[in-house]
Amino acid sequence: MIMKILIVTGIYPPDIGGPAQYAKNLAEIWRKDGKKVKVLSYKIEKWLPIGIRHTLFFFRTLFSLKDVDFVFGLDTFSTAWPALCAVKVWGKKMIIRTGGDFLWEGYVERTGDLILLKYFYSLSREKWNIKEKIIFKFIKWILCNVDILIFSTAWQRDIFVPAYQIDITKTRIVENYYGEKLFSYEPKEKNFIAGGRSLKGKNSDRVKMAFEKAKVINSQLIYDFTTTSHNRFIEKVQNSYAVILASLSDISPNTILDAIRCNKPFILTMECGLYDKLKDIAVFVDPENIDDITQKIIWLSDNKNYEEQKKKIETFNFTHSWEEIGREIIKIYEQS
Repeated sequence: MIMKILIVTGIYPPDIGGPAQYAKNLAEIWRKDGKKVKVLSYKIEKWLPIGIRHTLFFFRTLFSLKDVDFVFGLDTFSTAWPALCAVKVWGKKMIIRTGGDFLWEGYVERTGDLILLKYFYSLSREKWNIKEKIIFKFIKWILCNVDILIFSTAWQRDIFVPAYQIDITKTRIVENYYGEKLFSYEPKEKNFIAGGRSLKGKNSDRVKMAFEKAKVINSQLIYDFTTTSHNRFIEKVQNSYAVILASLSDISPNTILDAIRCNKPFILTMECGLYDKLKDIAVFVDPENIDDITQKIIWLSDNKNYEEQKKKIETFNFTHSWEEIGREIIKIYEQS
C-alpha cells in the first residue's frame, strides 16, 4: 500500500530558508521512494493577519487530509497550529520538525533586546506583550500535543523541553543535511559572506561594527551580507574567502553547512547547536562581544591561519543525505 504524506510549511521555493529547502528535498526523496507526497505551503496567507491566515490554512489542511497517513510539519506555530487542529479532527498523526524559534525571533525583532536564546524563557517573560504570551500558550499546546517532535540538535531540545514542559519521550533527534563536498574557487578578495533573513537576531549591527574595527588593521576586508536564493548563495560561497555567522543564537545553521561543503573557513557563533559537532574546524565567537568578533576576523584574515583552517575543513567529510533523513523520519513514524 502506498504511503501518503502531507508536508505543511510556511515557505517553499522560490522562498528562501531552511524549511523551504527541507520541504522540497524531502518531497523529492519520498516521491522517488514511491510515496505519494503533497506539499501545502502559505500562499495568500503570507499577507493576511495572524488568526485569519491560520483559519484559512486550517481549512486548506482539513480538505487535504482524507487519505493521508501522517502530516509532517516544518515549524512550531505558523502552519503547525492550524495543521494540528485539522489533524485532531481527522484523527491522523502529525510529526513536527522544529526549525528556529518563532517566539524568540519575534520578540528580539520587536524589542531590540538582544537576548540569547538560552536565556529567553527564563529572563524575558516579564517583558512579553499580550501577543507573545498568547503565542507561547499556543506553541506549548502544539508541542505537547503533536505525536512526535523532531529536533536537529540536542542543544535546542534541552532549551525547549523545560520551557514548554514537553514529554521528552516524544522527542527525537534527526541531524540536519550535510551534503557532499562541492567544487570551489580560490578567493580573489578577502570577502566574508553572511546570508539569511535580515533580522535583529542575526546580530548584523555588531558584526558590521566588528568589521569596521578590523578594517583599521586590514583594509582589504569585505563584509557581504546577502539575501538571495539558495543556489545563488552557494555560488557566492564557492567564490568567497570565508563565511561568517555571528547570530545571537542559531540552532543548526545551513549557512555554515554550505560553507563546509565548499571547504570555506568560517566564523560561527558559539551560541549554537553545532558546537560539539564542529568544535575542531570552526572559529567560534561570542556574539555579545564585538572585540571578540573583531579579533577572530583579523585572525582568520591572516594567510597562515586561513590555510590551516581550510585544511581542517577539507578533512571534515561527514555527510547526512536527504535519503538518510527521509528514511529516519519514516522509521520514526512507523515506530510511533
